[in-house]
Amino acid sequence: MRYVLAIKSPVYGSQGAFFAYQFATSLLQKGHQISQIFFFQQGVSNGNACVSPANDEFNLQKAWQQLSQQYQIPLHLCISASQRRGIIEQNLAPHFVLAGLGEFSAAMLQADRVITL
Repeated sequence: MRYVLAIKSPVYGSQGAFFAYQFATSLLQKGHQISQIFFFQQGVSNGNACVSPANDEFNLQKAWQQLSQQYQIPLHLCISASQRRGIIEQNLAPHFVLAGLGEFSAAMLQADRVITL
């Protein structure tokens, strides 16, 4: 099956984004495809290059980046939500891209399932 994930949980401060990462890896291990991961609302913090976790913490942002590289999954940040939170091109983490709802909508139309976490 082909999935699109929509993530609204922040990179730190709650378990939602980490759960979404675990869900994504489980899908991929079972042979499913993820055509796009779209971060919106507080979820855009996942793509903020200024995030700096402690050395003894799981680096969720790095994990998203590795997942994107390994499986060629686009990591899209809602441009409107990003700009409202001060995330612009200059402080965008590698492998994350600012995108509009048009790209998200197009991916949803081609997906078998859309999961919001």
